[in-house]
Amino acid sequence: MCPASLLDQLDSAADRHLSELIEWLKIPSISSDSTRVDDVHRACQWLADKFTASGLQVELIPTQGHPMVLAQTPPVNNAPVVVVYGHYDVQPVEPLDQWITGPFEPTVRDGNLYARGATDDKGQVLTHIQSVCDWVASGEPLPLQIKFLIEGEEEVGSENLERMLPDLSERLACDCVVISDSSQYAAGQPAITYGLRGIATYEIQVDGPSQDLHSGSFGGAVMNPAIALCHMLSSMVDDQGRIQIEGYYDDVRDLSQSERDQWQALPQDEEWFAKSIGVDELFGESGYSADERRWARPTFDVNGITAGHQGEGVKTIIPATATAKFSFRLVPDQDPKKITAALEKHLAKHAPKGVCWTLKPDHGAPGMLADTDSKFVKAANHAIESAFGTPPVLIREGGSIPIVTRFQEVLKCDCLLLGWGQSDDNTHSPNEKFSVADYHRGIRASAHLWDEIGKLS
Repeated sequence: MCPASLLDQLDSAADRHLSELIEWLKIPSISSDSTRVDDVHRACQWLADKFTASGLQVELIPTQGHPMVLAQTPPVNNAPVVVVYGHYDVQPVEPLDQWITGPFEPTVRDGNLYARGATDDKGQVLTHIQSVCDWVASGEPLPLQIKFLIEGEEEVGSENLERMLPDLSERLACDCVVISDSSQYAAGQPAITYGLRGIATYEIQVDGPSQDLHSGSFGGAVMNPAIALCHMLSSMVDDQGRIQIEGYYDDVRDLSQSERDQWQALPQDEEWFAKSIGVDELFGESGYSADERRWARPTFDVNGITAGHQGEGVKTIIPATATAKFSFRLVPDQDPKKITAALEKHLAKHAPKGVCWTLKPDHGAPGMLADTDSKFVKAANHAIESAFGTPPVLIREGGSIPIVTRFQEVLKCDCLLLGWGQSDDNTHSPNEKFSVADYHRGIRASAHLWDEIGKLS
């Protein structure tokens, strides 16, 4: 049993836990913004200071970008070793005018804490940090060793961590990696996530005339790069949501009937889901439910388009250049490099005459699946039910955490994905939030988790 005195201590420390999260969220640690380098490093140092004050062994690991924090409790003989992974960097905040309160002015409204990074990932990873630091402070011995690896580049692809992971493998040797950077299935229904989609991201530039042209004098005589770009983008998906790149589905792993039955038994409400994200109806690949499409089917999405005049008023031109950023969410067995090769052939086939184009691949990572029958999943099931009052369901997550597959490959360990957030937490969007109650429940679930894993041989 998790020590009763520790659980009482966690309850009495609730105000401090919240104030510390608010303090950390005030630091604008946007890893993709070169003007925020000092702020990113401040967020890293805040975390290192937290660990140091709690008596953990702490090391700052430099990278070619932002540093990583490695902190650990003492080894425990004949007990499991767990690595807790998370990130202290956050997404950009635009469009700024859509935030009700400032993205780095954490504010509690209607039981939620609003700020950039509240749920992704400062609030979620801090649940594990609080549980361990308070356990150490209680004087009760931890039943296992816990190592924390918290990086500052997850939101830009984790390339430095991925490159350095083999060299860190001995220091990170463990039985299981625990990650909280995802969501529950619904309010009041916690979940264990056993699968993630992968990702492949790109930027395409289409060039036409050597300069912007008057659309009256030249319209109809030259190919408009913006129109060409739209044609190329629209050629990649049909009106049924099916991606048209040759060979795209060759390596897609089919869903098992047992998985489909299990998800169908979840309390799905697609009408509510549509309403919660502000659309009249849902859309996606025919023949699959919304959960199946967003968790376990590959997708194509345009993330941004730039072309021509963007200022106030009208400027009737044919733009010289048009660009777009787009991404694919991939499922297990799809290879980002194979997708890139097929994509280049597709674009070459569908590019209109009169323009030239260049494709710039950004970052890519494969999808992952975890073993749902592992002893760590069973331990997490007991821990979550103890804290949330209801057993978790097993789900997949449509988002990507690029480093998870590498953990499985390099560390040869199990991975536990335990999300305390909600699907409407506005991750990557204005007004990001995290339920204050779920933050505190996550801390208790974390404490129960160390107790349950500590019982394992």
